[in-house]
Amino acid sequence: MQLKDKNLNTPIAIVSVVIPVLVAALFFLPKPDMHPGFDVKILPFFHAILNSTTAVLLLASLYFIKNGRVTAHKRTNLVAVSLSAIFLLSYVTYHSLAPETRFGDVDHNGVVDAAEIAMLGGIRYLYYFLLLTHIVLAAVIVPLVLFTLLRGFQNDIPRHRKIARITWPIWFYVSITGVIVYIMISPYYH
Repeated sequence: MQLKDKNLNTPIAIVSVVIPVLVAALFFLPKPDMHPGFDVKILPFFHAILNSTTAVLLLASLYFIKNGRVTAHKRTNLVAVSLSAIFLLSYVTYHSLAPETRFGDVDHNGVVDAAEIAMLGGIRYLYYFLLLTHIVLAAVIVPLVLFTLLRGFQNDIPRHRKIARITWPIWFYVSITGVIVYIMISPYYH
């Protein structure tokens, strides 16, 4: 049976629900007392590299398809998806092991007090807007990317194009805002 003949809607739907639920659970479960053999504090920077590289690959993918280079388009998207999967594994690792970082926590005591909030001014609202939209769209993008890839590899070009017009800008936004959020919160890592 070829990929074109397989109905992968149910597995994609399951993965699309399980991933956000597991990621959300990270913030409510106690952190294990594990020491992976390296400093997990390097991971947010690694995540920013993965996100920025994914954004560049998405731009390249768009360029390739607009110029009829279908094979390069496919390969570029496979690398972008691979980097996104690596990001997800690394993100889960970081948030299951590292202490929580709070935006604006200048003294690294785990509390953003009134003085720290006042120092942030309006940038705090921008940060939380970007973070919230990044998180919501990161969950939304999972099924979109999977269905877009599936339609492409099934050679269902009309449906692939239709969903890709939705998927690409959201995926690009998630990649870019991941980098921006990292840059904004990086002074508060401890």
